[in-house]
Amino acid sequence: MNIAVVGTGYVGLVSGTCFSETGNNVICVDIDANKVDRMKNGKVPIYEPGLQILFERNISKGRLHFTTDLYNAVRESSIIFLCLPTPQDGDGAADLKYVLKVADDLGRLFKAEPEIGFKLIVDKSTVPVGTSEKVRSVIKKNAPDFDFDVASNPEFLREGFAVEDFMKPERVVIGTGNEKSKQLMEELYEPFVRSGNPIYFMDEKSAEMTKYASNSFLATKISFMNEIAILCELTGANVDKVRIGIGSDSRIGKRFLFSGVGFGGSCFPKDVMALINTANENKYDFKILKSVVDVNKKQILHFFNKVKSHFNNNLNGKTFAMWGLAFKPNTDDVREAPAHYLIKMLREEGAEVSAYDPEAINTTKAVLGDIVRYSKDSYDALKDADALLIVTEWNEFRNPDFSQVVSLLKNPVIFDGRNLYDPEKIKDLKITYYSIGREDIKN
Repeated sequence: MNIAVVGTGYVGLVSGTCFSETGNNVICVDIDANKVDRMKNGKVPIYEPGLQILFERNISKGRLHFTTDLYNAVRESSIIFLCLPTPQDGDGAADLKYVLKVADDLGRLFKAEPEIGFKLIVDKSTVPVGTSEKVRSVIKKNAPDFDFDVASNPEFLREGFAVEDFMKPERVVIGTGNEKSKQLMEELYEPFVRSGNPIYFMDEKSAEMTKYASNSFLATKISFMNEIAILCELTGANVDKVRIGIGSDSRIGKRFLFSGVGFGGSCFPKDVMALINTANENKYDFKILKSVVDVNKKQILHFFNKVKSHFNNNLNGKTFAMWGLAFKPNTDDVREAPAHYLIKMLREEGAEVSAYDPEAINTTKAVLGDIVRYSKDSYDALKDADALLIVTEWNEFRNPDFSQVVSLLKNPVIFDGRNLYDPEKIKDLKITYYSIGREDIKN
C-alpha cells in the first residue's frame, strides 16, 4: 500500500518506519527541510531502541522516503496519517492548529485535483473527542464533493518500547463507520496482528476517547501508588511489599504500580489535562483526574523536601549529582521530566547540579542550557557532590559500584527517587539512603 505520514515526530517516525517494514511504500512529510535532509541521509532524529535498524533497512530497500512536499505525498498515497503535534494550551486543552492547518491544505488539494480518487485521512495524533468531525468539516469546506473519509487510529506506544509495541500491538483501535475505510485499515494492520491480538472497530469519538481514557487511567494508578507510598512512610509500611500484594490481583495488575517522583513525558501530563478540559467544556467536574494532577505535582516536591530536610533546609552552596534527566529510561524525551523540575528547585535554593543521563543530555541542554554541569558518565557526576539524586531508572544505575560511589561523594548520601535499591542491603554499606514509601537508612 502507498501511505503518507504527515509529521515526523515520535509517533510519525515510528509509525512510518514500521509500516514500511511490512512492505508498504511510505512517504514521511515534514515542514523542516533540514530534518528531512538528515533523515534522507539515514540519521534518526530521536532516540528509540530498535528504530535505527528498521529505519536504515527500509531506506535502503526504497520503501521509506522523506519529503517536504505534502501535495505530492498525498497524490501518491491511499492512506494519509496525521501525526502532528497537539501541544497543550494554557487552559489544558489540546491545540489543534497543526492538525487543522493540514486538513485545510488537504481540502485545497482535493478541490484542485478531484480526479485523484478516494483518500482515507487517519488521525494518529492524540486528539480530543470530536477532532475527526472537525477535520472532516475543514476538508469539506474546501472540497465538498470529494470522495474521502476521516478515521481515528490512536497510538499506544511506550517510549523506549515503541518499535516493539507497534510491530506487536496488544490491540489496534480504529474509529470509522465507513466500510471502505475499514477494509483498508484491516488490510494495513493484518501483518501486525497475526498472533491473534484484536483490531477493535468503533465510532470515531469512542476511539478518540479510548486513548485519553487509557493514559489517564495509567496516570491515576501512578498517582494512587505515590499517595500510598507517602502513607507507607507515615505508618512504617513498605511500599514495595504493598505493590507486590496488590499487583498480584488480576483485576489490578502489576504494571504502573511503582512509586517514585511522579510521571512526566509527552503523553500522561498533556492527555490528563486535555481530558479534564473536555470534561470542563461539557460542564463536568472530573475530580479524580484533577487530584491525579495535584498528586503528581506534589510528588516531586515531596522528594525535594526530603533533600532539604536532610541538609537542615539550607541547600545554598551544595552540589548534587543527578542520575537521570529523561522522564523515563530508554528515551531522550525530557518533556515534563521530573528531573527538570527538580533541577530548577535546587538552583532556586542556591545549589549546583552535576547531571548524567545515557541519552538525554543534548535534549536537556536544549531546554535548560548551562544551568547544569553535564557529566560524561555516571561516576564523573559524583565528584565532590554532597549527595546523589536518582531521578530516572536507567538499567545502568541499578547495580553501581557502591564503593566508588562512596569514595567520590563528599558525603555518602543517596536520595533514590525510583526505589532502585534494597534498603536492607544498603544498611551494610555505610550509606545514608532515602527512597519513596520505604524505611530511611541513616548511617
